[in-house]
Amino acid sequence: MRSDLRRNWVKILSIAVGLVLTGFIIALLLLVVTHPSPSAVIESLMTKEIQFAIYLSLVTSIISTLLCILIAVPAAYALARYDFWGKSFVSTILDLPLALPPLVAGVGLLLFFGTTPIGDFLESIGIVFVFTPLGIIIAQFFVNMPFMLRIMRSTFTDISPRYEYVACTLGCTNLQAIWRVTLPMAVNGFLAGAVITWAKGIGEFGAALMIAGATRMKTETLPISLFLNMSCGELEMAISAAIILMVISVVSLYVFEYFGGSAKF
Repeated sequence: MRSDLRRNWVKILSIAVGLVLTGFIIALLLLVVTHPSPSAVIESLMTKEIQFAIYLSLVTSIISTLLCILIAVPAAYALARYDFWGKSFVSTILDLPLALPPLVAGVGLLLFFGTTPIGDFLESIGIVFVFTPLGIIIAQFFVNMPFMLRIMRSTFTDISPRYEYVACTLGCTNLQAIWRVTLPMAVNGFLAGAVITWAKGIGEFGAALMIAGATRMKTETLPISLFLNMSCGELEMAISAAIILMVISVVSLYVFEYFGGSAKF
């Protein structure tokens, strides 16, 4: 009898904690959404500044997501399929941007592209990352690449390599087996990883601020716009940017759960 009562108390307490936390998150979101009037939000969304921020956020996040896919997919396949010397070390380093504070990552990128011979060479051929939109792209890529990497590694791990062996016995090369068999089977994880990486990219602030700066109508993404307008007391403009970011977060989380519920970070 006492054991049943203890289980009930544990059940009630754990559910209550979850409900309280859920209510707290909903309250925060509702406060942001309901603070300005709908007309003020619409008026802010029609301004050139917010439209520029939306455009720059979309362009930079899409490019950085494509770069993440290009680099993370083969790296994730190697980590999921092959054993090699230093694999644990490589895996840890590739995941390190997840643990680094974005500001620290931004300082590292600023120093790399602003003070090293590699940065000087790139600048000499017209590829400038410091205080330009290219800096936003590289910041988004550096900070968010581990999300795509971990999701795709989990996805590839869950796919048995026997399918590839069978494809090879039927005449496929290793690359053809991966392209025709493994990647189609990994499509849900691929979509989930791409969506969550894009959503994280469009919301990147700290690293982008360090390397690209916060210049209106030049390096002003939605998070930068939120920061600048809050600093200047333009509350409606700031909240408009926040609402857009919230909508993107909710939609991307739904897509991630729908396509990649079994994917693991």
